[in-house]
Amino acid sequence: MKRLIPLAAAAAIVAIAGCARKEAAKPAQTAAAAQAPAAPVAPDSFQVRFETSRGPFTVAVTRSLSPLGADRFYELVMTGYFTDVRFFRVVPGFVVQFGMNGDPKVNGMWADRKIADEPVKETNAKGTIVFATSGPNTRSNQLFINLADNPRLDGMGFTPFGRVTDGMNVVESIYSGYGESPDQDQITASGNAYLQRMFPKLDYIKSATIVGGAAAAH
Repeated sequence: MKRLIPLAAAAAIVAIAGCARKEAAKPAQTAAAAQAPAAPVAPDSFQVRFETSRGPFTVAVTRSLSPLGADRFYELVMTGYFTDVRFFRVVPGFVVQFGMNGDPKVNGMWADRKIADEPVKETNAKGTIVFATSGPNTRSNQLFINLADNPRLDGMGFTPFGRVTDGMNVVESIYSGYGESPDQDQITASGNAYLQRMFPKLDYIKSATIVGGAAAAH
């Protein structure tokens, strides 16, 4: 994966296109993935409440915008994946990014479970939530919330699947003092131990819970 570069015109878009790690799939992990139960199908629409160190915010998901993206997000929430996850990349006026798990083993397991790209049906407007990528068909466990209207991301295949409907002021207040300094290779290797030691002011997710929506399909 290319090192993320500071936000600067088109360079910012190049950076977000490389913001999710590329890792070669290991044979053991591939075999384990093949034996894993089928992922749940998300409801047609549902809401997720995030409790964070900065306060709560709510995301409303519309599955028709990105069925694979909504299903993956639903699965991550239902398994408790986001507990104690840091907002490790915050670029004011652009995006706030999160999704790298504090436990390197858990992070690695999900990072190897890629989902295919889908058409962009809704623009990357302020408040929309989107999976990050490291190239074609590499969406996995990293996400970002747009802090401004970023329509240039539409043409690069970044597919929103929901939006913040309550607490956008909380999202905008997430600590941004470290910018893009946290190193993703270090997060991959050491997780929250690295982030807590080197970037103690990072805000983080306490919990993510389904708070509204129809029952999931089986």
